[in-house]
Amino acid sequence: MAYLDYFELDGLLTDEERLVRDSVRRFVDAEVMPGIARHFEAGTFPMHLVPKMAALGLFGANLRGWGCAGMGDVAYGLAMQELERGDSGVRSFCSVQTSLCMYPIAAFGSDAQKERWLPPMARGEVIGCFGLTEPDFGSNPAGMLTRAQRLPSGGYRLRGTKRWITNGHVAHLAIVWAKLDDVVRGFLVPTSTPGFSARPIEGKFSLRASATSELVLDDVDVGEDALLPGVQGMRGPLSCLTQARFGICFGAIGAASGCYETALGYARERVQFSRPIAGYQLVQHKLVHMLTEITKAQCLTLQLGRLKERGRLRPPQVSLAKRNNVAMALECARLARDILGANGITYEYPVARHLLNLETVYTYEGTHDIHTLIVGHDVTGLSAFE
Repeated sequence: MAYLDYFELDGLLTDEERLVRDSVRRFVDAEVMPGIARHFEAGTFPMHLVPKMAALGLFGANLRGWGCAGMGDVAYGLAMQELERGDSGVRSFCSVQTSLCMYPIAAFGSDAQKERWLPPMARGEVIGCFGLTEPDFGSNPAGMLTRAQRLPSGGYRLRGTKRWITNGHVAHLAIVWAKLDDVVRGFLVPTSTPGFSARPIEGKFSLRASATSELVLDDVDVGEDALLPGVQGMRGPLSCLTQARFGICFGAIGAASGCYETALGYARERVQFSRPIAGYQLVQHKLVHMLTEITKAQCLTLQLGRLKERGRLRPPQVSLAKRNNVAMALECARLARDILGANGITYEYPVARHLLNLETVYTYEGTHDIHTLIVGHDVTGLSAFE
């Protein structure tokens, strides 16, 4: 099976990791690629893929128990890489389900919450969304305006608005972060609860094959059992984002590889001035630059995964990889579009779709600049946020 591996990193992977990668690659080629351009053009998420992804064990893939696959972190990352080779929206769906919804329940939930929600989420029967970002608070989520109020009869009342929420209007369960007595807490909110509404965000140029939504909580009353008991403060949502950003680091390599492979194949076949354009120096320079940057990102991200598996991963390391890999992938998409010329903007090729999607990946779950400041704080000991 063809796989971009210029430095023979395949030999550093386990049999399980190669099996996961190759299985998801076949799934993407057979199930995602044939129809994803139509969904991107229509602005719809391919919901028919959900049970198929569940059957592959992709939801909660690196969690153990509750019907989850329990695969290693590198194997999970490679799965996200292959999904994003198909489309960022498909990888985002899986990342949100796994890292932003199932992870906080597994890490911070009660035994009853875990048993109620995680098995059906692993089966794809319950879809989750993660309600953190608000219309006026993205890079500074601690400034959130959403509030939780204790009810005299027990339970909580939630009020607020969340925006740019992946899976929001197709979800059955929302993980909502709100301030309770000025302390950020997480709540499990079934989307059928009275007062909860979700509407799709229309008119997107990017991540069009993704369900992006605004959530409105208009006096949403939930029981005592809705509160995640195991975490308080911003450590809760930020730890979830670290898990999700880990998947993005791998996913960006998939998008970049898809662009590189498309550009290489096109350049070998496209004839101008009597020979394939792959034979011209300027085109070779672009291809070699893409290959170099992808290979560097592969090395960086494989080590990132090994650190995570050994319990040595630090959030600033994820920030460094996220900012590097997404910027790299965006540059590769732009170079590939240049090599394809006018054909690079058509739906026949995936390049412009990846280019537009990566413009969003560049700024979501921490903008490029915010991740720069996170790493800067880590290496200098001085915060630029204050």
